[in-house]
Amino acid sequence: MKRPLKPEERHIWGMVAATVHPLPGKATPKAETADALPATTKAAVLAKPSLSLPPHPKPPKPRPDLDRIEPRRKHRIARERDPIGARLDLHGLDQDRARGVLERFLIRAWDEGFRAVLVITGKGVQGDGVLKRRTPEWLAAPHLAHIVAGISDAARHHGGEGALYVALKRKPRG
Repeated sequence: MKRPLKPEERHIWGMVAATVHPLPGKATPKAETADALPATTKAAVLAKPSLSLPPHPKPPKPRPDLDRIEPRRKHRIARERDPIGARLDLHGLDQDRARGVLERFLIRAWDEGFRAVLVITGKGVQGDGVLKRRTPEWLAAPHLAHIVAGISDAARHHGGEGALYVALKRKPRG
């Protein structure tokens, strides 16, 4: 037999439940109102600040010419008709190290003549990981403009939202 929750436990659970968001298409469960609580618990709930997380800022959009790989080229890359020349996995790296590794990787891939590479960023804990958000910004850097032609989310079998196809420009002859 389950015992009823104590008012303090109910308060703590309410704070935890406030940080959870329902899946798309699912209804939000009704929260217990302060009127239904005993007077002592009501005072404790109203006195303590609630744990509300600020909304995540939307990631800045990459520069327009980096916005998307052409649909036909993306399809060819996803089907591996245009080969993915190299893959880079950024899991476990902090932002500074990941950026340096990414830039060196892209320069090396471009020098070797690859036309497309796969960069695996991961999704992060709640689907909005730091590397996932920052990688498009890094790829839009002016010093990489002569290398990067476009970016796009990878197909599901290549990592889906946790990976990016990066189309590389042709290396000039000579």
